[in-house]
Amino acid sequence: MKNNVGGIDRILRLVLGIVLVALAATDTVGWWGWIGLVPLLTGLARFCPLYLVPGFSTCPVGKTR
Repeated sequence: MKNNVGGIDRILRLVLGIVLVALAATDTVGWWGWIGLVPLLTGLARFCPLYLVPGFSTCPVGKTR
């Protein structure tokens, strides 16, 4: 599994995921806030399966593992 989520993309995913999960945990936004687990997990793993379809990557050239 190669990394395909780069620096800024990763930070945005982590922040969005944490915010949505926190809002869902406090019942501020309801159950749909748990969708924040998706960007949180893809940010932590530095891999997004949807990026494979078009062959997209936000990692700098040569920084994939």
